[in-house]
Amino acid sequence: MPRKRPGRVRTKNTNRREALKLSSMAPEDYNVRPGEVKSIACPDCRTWRRIMGDTVLKIREHCISDKLAEGEKHTLCPGTDQIVVIDIDVQRWQARQNRLLREAMPQENRRAAQQFYKPLPAPAAPVSRINAEITLETARQSYLAHRKGCTLCVKGRHCTDGGILARRYVLALNQEPARREARDEQERQERRTARKLTAPAVRRAQWAKRGGEEVETANNRCAERIAGSLSEFRGPQLLLAPQDPEMHARRQAELGKQYAAGKTSASSAA
Repeated sequence: MPRKRPGRVRTKNTNRREALKLSSMAPEDYNVRPGEVKSIACPDCRTWRRIMGDTVLKIREHCISDKLAEGEKHTLCPGTDQIVVIDIDVQRWQARQNRLLREAMPQENRRAAQQFYKPLPAPAAPVSRINAEITLETARQSYLAHRKGCTLCVKGRHCTDGGILARRYVLALNQEPARREARDEQERQERRTARKLTAPAVRRAQWAKRGGEEVETANNRCAERIAGSLSEFRGPQLLLAPQDPEMHARRQAELGKQYAAGKTSASSAA
C-alpha cells in the first residue's frame, strides 16, 4: 500500500490579510473532522476549498470562476492563501454537527445516537440439570422423553445427559418403597388425628366450653316480638327515664325560652 504523503503548503506567500479564525465563522462553513480532509467555504467566493498545511493552515489557491473550460478568464480569488486558525473545540463542534445532521434527517431515517439491543434469552437448562422434586413418574417420563429424541442413546449406551437421567430414574425406583411407606404412615397419622378431634368426649368438651343448654335453648327459641317493645337483652345500665324529673323539666323550659327568643329576633331583623 503506497504511503500517504502529508499535505504541505508549497508557497510562503499569503494574501497579507489578518488570520481567519474559525470561531468568527458559522459552524456549517468549515469541516475539521478528524480523519477527513479539512475544507472551508471561502469567505470571498463562497466556494468550498481545501485547507492546506499541517502547522500553518492556508486556503488552497483557487480562481473565482470554475468555468475555465468555457473560455472565461482565470482570475485568482482574493481568499487564496488565506491563513486559517483553528481556535475552536473540535469535539464540541463535531457533536453539534452530528446533532444538526440527525435533526435534518427525515423522521423515518433517524437512528438513536446509542443503539440498545434486546438481550437474547438464555437457553433453557437441560432436563438433567433442573433441580425439582423428583418422583418415580417424573424421572421415568424425563428419561423416556430424552431417549426418544436423542440419537446417541442407543440400546444400552447413553450420552452424558442420558446417563444422568438413567441414574436418577434408578435411584427413584430404589427409593420408591420407602417413600410409599412414609406416605402411608402420614396418611394413617392424619386419619388418627381426625378421629381424635371428632370423638364424642371431645365434642362434649367443646360444647361445655363454648355453649351449653342455656345457649342452645336461647338460639332455638323463636318468640314473636311486639312492635315498640324493649328487648330483654338491654341491660339495667341503660337509662329509660331521667334521674331528676324536676331538673329535666326546668332544663326543657329554658331551652323553650331560648328558642322563642331566637325566633322573635330573627323575625324582627327580617
